[in-house]
Amino acid sequence: MNGFAAIFILLGVFWTQTSALQTFVLNEPNNDYVTATMTISNEKNLADVHVRSGVYSSDTIFDYSHGYVATRLFSRNACFILKISEASIPELQEIGRLAFEKKTMKKVYSPQNVWVQYQSGNSLFGNVKDWFLYGKPIEQLCKGLPLYKLVKSEQPLLNYHSCASAGIPTILGINICEKLQKS
Repeated sequence: MNGFAAIFILLGVFWTQTSALQTFVLNEPNNDYVTATMTISNEKNLADVHVRSGVYSSDTIFDYSHGYVATRLFSRNACFILKISEASIPELQEIGRLAFEKKTMKKVYSPQNVWVQYQSGNSLFGNVKDWFLYGKPIEQLCKGLPLYKLVKSEQPLLNYHSCASAGIPTILGINICEKLQKS
């Protein structure tokens, strides 16, 4: 380990985000192609991620105040909601620290993957009670779209169909898979 890396690691332990609003550009590993931007708002306790990658484009909101993650997959014209779990989703400060490290070191690539599933045909449309529970940022992202509740699962085996990637590229991948219905 060179001296810069050792100093960075020591400083990284004490990293804190100083501004209330910070935006990160997330490039594809070993490439200058911008795959996503992420804005973290400490005041609102949320992260807003925009992935622009053709058919794989998505927007994701991590709303820690309300305890939910919502992902809008443009290819599916639907929204997916997941309850934040400490075991699956890192804290906002951890996401910010990982983005800061990626921005500083440029070649850091160590995504954590979360596998989740939904049952097709079981969508709902948000009503006033749902939007109160999920919060205004998620309502703005998902209102008018079919809404699916996600359940954490293991990496897919045979009972899954058509998975899509979302989340924060190169930091936290959220793999959304449709669970096949038993016939």
